[in-house]
Amino acid sequence: MHHIRTRVLALGGSLLAGTIAGPARSQETITVTGHAAVDTANGPVGGQPGGGLIRAETAVKSTSTVSSDFLRRQAPTENAFQLVSLLPGANVATSDPLGLSAGNDLSLRGLGSDEIGYLLEGMPLNDIAYYTGYPGQFADTENLDRISLSQGTGDLDTPVINAAGGLLSLAFRDPAKQAGGLVEGSYGSYHTSKEFVRIDTGELGHSGLRGFVSYSHSAADNWRGSGRDKRQHIDFKFVRDWSDDSRVSLIGTWNDAVTSGYKQPTQGDWKTYGRSGPDNYDGTYTPGDTNYWRLYQQPYRLFYIAAPTHVRVTGSLSFDVTPYAQYGYGNTPGGTTLPTTGLYQGNEALPDTLPARGAQNGQVTVVGNYQQASDRAGLVPKLTWVWGNHTIMAGAWYDYSDDREPAPFSLLGTDGSPSDIWLNSSRSTITLGDGRQLLAQNTHSIAQVNALFIGDTISLLDHRLSIELGFKEVMVARQGWNAIPGATYRTGVNSAEPLPRAGMRFQIDHRNQLFASVSTNFRTPSATTLFDSFDPGSGALLNRAATGLRDEYSISEEIGYRRSGDWLIGSITAFNYNFTNRQIATVIDLNGVLTGSSINAGGQTSRGVDAELGLRPWHHLSPYVSGEYLRATIDNDLSVDGDLLPTRGHVAVRSPAWQGALGITYDDGIVFGSAAMKYVGPQYASFMDDEKIADHTQGDITLGIRLPTLGPAKHPEFRLNLINVTDTNVLSGIASPTTNARDVVGRYGTVIAGSPATYYLGPGFAALFTVASAF
Repeated sequence: MHHIRTRVLALGGSLLAGTIAGPARSQETITVTGHAAVDTANGPVGGQPGGGLIRAETAVKSTSTVSSDFLRRQAPTENAFQLVSLLPGANVATSDPLGLSAGNDLSLRGLGSDEIGYLLEGMPLNDIAYYTGYPGQFADTENLDRISLSQGTGDLDTPVINAAGGLLSLAFRDPAKQAGGLVEGSYGSYHTSKEFVRIDTGELGHSGLRGFVSYSHSAADNWRGSGRDKRQHIDFKFVRDWSDDSRVSLIGTWNDAVTSGYKQPTQGDWKTYGRSGPDNYDGTYTPGDTNYWRLYQQPYRLFYIAAPTHVRVTGSLSFDVTPYAQYGYGNTPGGTTLPTTGLYQGNEALPDTLPARGAQNGQVTVVGNYQQASDRAGLVPKLTWVWGNHTIMAGAWYDYSDDREPAPFSLLGTDGSPSDIWLNSSRSTITLGDGRQLLAQNTHSIAQVNALFIGDTISLLDHRLSIELGFKEVMVARQGWNAIPGATYRTGVNSAEPLPRAGMRFQIDHRNQLFASVSTNFRTPSATTLFDSFDPGSGALLNRAATGLRDEYSISEEIGYRRSGDWLIGSITAFNYNFTNRQIATVIDLNGVLTGSSINAGGQTSRGVDAELGLRPWHHLSPYVSGEYLRATIDNDLSVDGDLLPTRGHVAVRSPAWQGALGITYDDGIVFGSAAMKYVGPQYASFMDDEKIADHTQGDITLGIRLPTLGPAKHPEFRLNLINVTDTNVLSGIASPTTNARDVVGRYGTVIAGSPATYYLGPGFAALFTVASAF
């Protein structure tokens, strides 16, 4: 590693190559700072500020980026949420130290994971019905070049409708121009293993086409309780470049996994049992046991494909289009009991009798399944025209999704195992005498999104001042069908929202920059609000369809300062949000299955400051620091059971006042390592602020060494990742907030009964050793 500094003296009208000619200047001195990269098993690293946790940004809104230098040093099983946890405002709650479980949550500035958009090279990754993201499905870490986190809002052309909290955008590495590949193996705590192989084709003939395909297999025991997770994954990317800045890509990902959703304890259970006790799954089955681990295996399979394309039509006109298609199928099961007689299908009483094998007190243990099969396709075309000092962009977004969610039941074998967790045939579920399946739910929804957007970027003052103006009209139509007897059969909602935005960036000099933006966002209620649900043991109505809910709407403002110097990279951003009909993600227990839902929390105001700072490598050391102060308050009382809960002025849930992160990286090209620590302050779990979790800190360490090429093994590398080195026993986040944890007298005098929130139990210590080599 070495540091190179070059000073270029430009006289008169001459400029550096790649800049636009302008008026003659008497004299100009430009300093270019660079750092030599080091070839490693997974591509070059070196020189990125803050060890790859920060880079120079130019957007009119706050954006932070995790780059390849950082990603190449992390545990290869970690998911996208864990990889951005050190960035300002990123509050990550995990239930699994190694990233395989679906029990993860990311909130930005107090806004949950269902308020954040997720993209892979322009293709949306959000669950269209519930808006959430499942980072363990996104991509293998080895294939990522960077992950960008926009804490405030998405871009004008972002194809998501829930980005009030920000945007998480992933980008694959480009395929290598020479044929080769990467092989990697990992083993560690809880019998965790991962095997990864990637092949780069290099240029295929003289076509200019090149690509990569990778395959990985991962497995791990549950770190608490019984169970084992398994995952298979394929990523691919093919590109064809033209000399006129045109490119067409084909990207895709396939994921097949069976994971366990860790149980989410109440605070009382956690204080009583800690990491042991009834909030862990049982390793053996006994009749009547609804806590056996095999009842909670969650299978999910998906395939996503997209073709991002950029075509330079003329010198001033370009065309971009991203077509995409997606398929997903999975099951979220849970142990529950049903009466052997007196069953209901919706509100219809049934004459059927369940087999009494293993029944106790007239109740038989079954699996309550929650299937989801989704098909989705969309298109994002846009034109960009440079006209004088204007860059005008206009485009559209169309998205069609079809989502089917039946909830059948399965009997257990003598060993307590369900016959087929994938439910590939109705024969593996309980069927009635008339041939129908016994169902707790049978819903079908179709959503269509149409959006039109136009924007103009105006460049002034010799490109030092940039003003962005934009407008987006989004139209959402969601139709639902519920085939359960007694339920409203057909429901639907239609929404249309105008979303203006504006921003500016002023380049004080080549090192210092000011920026500001104002944007609007909205989100329609999730699909769960369309449907009635019933208790199959009594026929009682559990949840009534609420099609009259209003859309969430927000206005966000940011103002900030950035510096990109020879050694120092940093930014500070002040922000303000105002919400109406704020929607808070929660979880309801539907026949033993934890199912996503939402609470309308009315108005909310959120204000605060984000900051981050990183240094370019100095004697091979690269430090990084980030922090956030947040003040998020509820603006009105919450309507509960016909009364008003006195929540006005209380601090919002999932909104810690303080967060901070420290990181330092050492890399001399041979020996490398890093240490990082993340602090998250106390955060409330109820709207009445009568239950909260304490602050917590997690520290991680990486140690590694790279060896010279030896025969076919190019740049072999050995790496040890230590996760949560202090093994702190904490609650890492809020899984399901509650309106009030204790009984409260409402504004109209009614006693509103309290109920506890549930939490993510923070993961324990884990170590993972990795060997990697290029070939």
